[in-house]
Amino acid sequence: MLRTHNCGTLNITNVNQEVTLSGWVQKNRDLGGMTFVDLRDRYGITQLAFNMDVNAEICIEARKLGREFVIQIIGKVVERESKNKNIPTGEIEIEISKLTILNKSKTPPFTIENETDGGDEIRMKYRYLDIRRNPIKENLMLRHQVSKATRNYLDNQGFIEVETPYLIKSTPEGARDFVVPSRMNEKQFYALPQSPQTFKQLLMVGGIDKYYQIVKCFRDEDLRADRQPEFTQIDCEMSFIEQEDILNMFEGLTRHLLKEVKGVELNEFPRMTYDTAMKLYGSDKPDIRFDMAFVEMNDLCQGKDFGVFDNAELVVAINAKGCANYTRKQLDALVNFVKTPQVGAKGLIYCKYN
Repeated sequence: MLRTHNCGTLNITNVNQEVTLSGWVQKNRDLGGMTFVDLRDRYGITQLAFNMDVNAEICIEARKLGREFVIQIIGKVVERESKNKNIPTGEIEIEISKLTILNKSKTPPFTIENETDGGDEIRMKYRYLDIRRNPIKENLMLRHQVSKATRNYLDNQGFIEVETPYLIKSTPEGARDFVVPSRMNEKQFYALPQSPQTFKQLLMVGGIDKYYQIVKCFRDEDLRADRQPEFTQIDCEMSFIEQEDILNMFEGLTRHLLKEVKGVELNEFPRMTYDTAMKLYGSDKPDIRFDMAFVEMNDLCQGKDFGVFDNAELVVAINAKGCANYTRKQLDALVNFVKTPQVGAKGLIYCKYN
């Protein structure tokens, strides 16, 4: 092994131990007689201390380290004089006795920090660098934790995970299929699955009464906020059940995920009927965090010789609390927003109520 510890595990209890660390150079600070280097791996950051009085040769070599150099060090854990309470390793640093450069690096095109100066396009071009940043790394870890907790819950509920084929016959779904040409059969094509619907129904007929799969699905459709060509879903099917069984099973899954992944206890799962969702929010997947339910205004607005309202089947309003002091500029911005293609409205009628 090229390391005895990770860069996020050492603390005050490890003082005086000799350790070997490997990772990427996050920062390099030359303070004259001392040089400090922040060494990073996916577990955290550890500060390295190079002293000109102790070992000038290694200190001079450390000053040449650039950002994202991959290095290995051997040294002794010592207590820091100036402690950093913001990181787990903030009470210690490593006095270096040996430095090995494993791989040099060109200067990265953007900073490998939580708040980076790289735009979306350049970060996607250099995705392998972007993954080193904590927000991206934590997203990957979150997906791993959700998948692990999902499997644990469904396994305990008697479900069987079955892997279904990716190359299938085209089936009618809600979007267009991605098609894959067959080399062996000229002018014949496979389709990539929009969902494993056909296969899980076969499993039910075959007696596999509880099936699940964390599965990739593909839909050849335009990008939207909640749509993309390739996505992952938790796909399940059950036999010999009623609606309440489905609701209880997957409310339980959601509560389990919140508890295991986020440490949030949810005793009661709120329910809303389709009719209520459409009446109050105009959507079957409403975001109820903003308390902006529709209020029916027919009685107040119709019969007042205003054609837009009089000719409408239904007039509804949203009570945007705290916005009565909006300036004309802010209101015009809202009007322009609802006219964008993403929203698709022709305009916005507003009324200030103080």
